[in-house]
Amino acid sequence: MTGIIGWSVFARYVLGDAPAWAEQAALLLMVWFVLLAAAVGVREQFHLGMTAATDAMPEGLRRLSRIVALLCVAGFGAAMGVWGGELVARTWAFDIPTLGVPRGAAYLPLPIAGWLSVLFAVEHLITEARGRKVEPLWS
Repeated sequence: MTGIIGWSVFARYVLGDAPAWAEQAALLLMVWFVLLAAAVGVREQFHLGMTAATDAMPEGLRRLSRIVALLCVAGFGAAMGVWGGELVARTWAFDIPTLGVPRGAAYLPLPIAGWLSVLFAVEHLITEARGRKVEPLWS
C-alpha cells in the first residue's frame, strides 16, 4: 500500500499524471488491512478498553463483564459476517472500473473479519469457562 501511494505521489508531482487505479487500490488494501487487523485484535486483545469500572469490580462481576463483552463481540462479528456476506453477494457482479476487480472484493473482508471475530471471541469464552486466559501469539 505504501508503494502504491508513493508511486501515485511521484507520478502526480514528478511525471505530471497520476495513475487512475492507485487511489482505489490503496483504499481497497486499507479496508482489508483494517478489518483483518480488527479481527486479530479480538484474538490478541490489543483493542483499547476503558477498564476503570471493571478494575473496581469484585472478581466475579469482572468475569461476568468479560463474558458479556465477548458475547457482544461475537454478536457484532456474526452480524458483520451475515450482512457483510450479503453485501459481497449483491455487489460481486459489478466491477471497480479502475481496477477491473469485482466490487464485492472491497466488501469481502467484512464477512471474513466478522467470522474470525466470532471464532476468536468463542476461543476466549471457552478459555474463560476453563478459568484460563488465551495466550497471545504476539509478545
